Amino acid sequence: MLLIVDDDLAIRTSLVLLLKKEGFDVRGAGSPEETFEILQAVTPELILLDLNFSIETSGKEGMHLLQRIKRHNAAIPVILITGWGTIDLAVRGMKEGAADFVTKPWQNDYLIQSIRTTLNLAKPVPQAGSRRKLDQQYHFENIVGEDAKLLDILETIGRVASTDAPVLITGESGTGKELIAEAIHSNSRRKLRPFVKVNLGGISSTLFESELFGHVRGAFTDAKSDRTGRFEMAHRGTIFLDEIGELDLSSQVKLLRVLQERTFEPLGSSKSRTVDVRVICATNRNLEEMVAQGTFREDLYYRINLITVKLPALRERPDDIPLLSAFFADNLKTIYNRPDLTISKAALKWLKTLPLQGNIRQLKNLVERTVLLATNNVLDIDDFQRNLNAGTATAPHKAVPEVGSITLEEMEFQMIVRAMQYHQNKVSKVARSLGITRFALYRRLEKFGISFDSEEA
Repeated sequence: MLLIVDDDLAIRTSLVLLLKKEGFDVRGAGSPEETFEILQAVTPELILLDLNFSIETSGKEGMHLLQRIKRHNAAIPVILITGWGTIDLAVRGMKEGAADFVTKPWQNDYLIQSIRTTLNLAKPVPQAGSRRKLDQQYHFENIVGEDAKLLDILETIGRVASTDAPVLITGESGTGKELIAEAIHSNSRRKLRPFVKVNLGGISSTLFESELFGHVRGAFTDAKSDRTGRFEMAHRGTIFLDEIGELDLSSQVKLLRVLQERTFEPLGSSKSRTVDVRVICATNRNLEEMVAQGTFREDLYYRINLITVKLPALRERPDDIPLLSAFFADNLKTIYNRPDLTISKAALKWLKTLPLQGNIRQLKNLVERTVLLATNNVLDIDDFQRNLNAGTATAPHKAVPEVGSITLEEMEFQMIVRAMQYHQNKVSKVARSLGITRFALYRRLEKFGISFDSEEA
């Protein structure tokens, strides 16, 4: 049974009719007293709670009722209904235990989607099974590993894939965030629809709207024809927003609106378009710290992280390193026409000891470089050592500034300046040496006001 709490009889009636049509058993309550009369008799599967269910519009009564509901039974999922102007209140509600929030006027399809997703996620979490059992249930062909941490992650993404829950994937660079996003999509009901990848670190703030929402002819000087944005390309499918921590605040506001309202306007157009997308985001940055620092919007953070998946660094699951190495070598057999290619047991054991700061991406590069340069078919420790020293070895330890003597932002600024001087302003080389994309570097150059004069740039 679903419970709708709203003092407006018309809204309650509308929601009851909508939800009954979708097959739900529904009851309504017009006040806190009536709500608790019902809660004393039955335990609803989910509560839809309007934050402003009295003449007062501050939302205080709604927040107080949410707190009472959670004290009564914290396991009942609550979806808040609020106006766009009170999203800050809804975010506070999420902190108090609300599962999601929907803004007025809501779209029926999106509201039903949110309810079904919340109900699905409220079900008991099963224990992670064996890798073989998971592979029988889901499609995880491109994800290699048997570490317990990885199996827990696969169990989680398999479970949430069938919902439309927004997922935030965190972890160091090279840990396989894109592969996890693809696995979520390929195991979802949207798997036959588009999977659109967007590297937000590679899009400047001036091009953000055009890239994500498209533009119409004449919207700006070089807009010689209409362009479809990434969100429209992903309609009825999944959009993967990588490096979301790189977005500036103004772009965050624009993104929040389309995620919340599921509508957008192409640049230069006054006509709104509706979009149905499942949103998956990824970052290697600490968004909670950014929220505390004021560089990432709290409301956007709560909108994208209904489910958070933190990928472990490869050094945290060393037993998977031989499996991944053998997987990469097997793939390269065909590519380089070397059917007898193998890695010795000693080399596989040695690979497990590497720190691999670049994680899976670094390991893959090391294996491929070794395959390319080794003349023998059985790759041994010496073959990998030669290529590790050639480009993937970690730099010798150097002193870093004392804690508190310099901010992270100042360190970033100094490193970029040094890299620009060292590589003579060659942007591609600077970006590669810093481990970021060219466009991400451009954004930082713009952020710090670093000028440069280079034909390449």
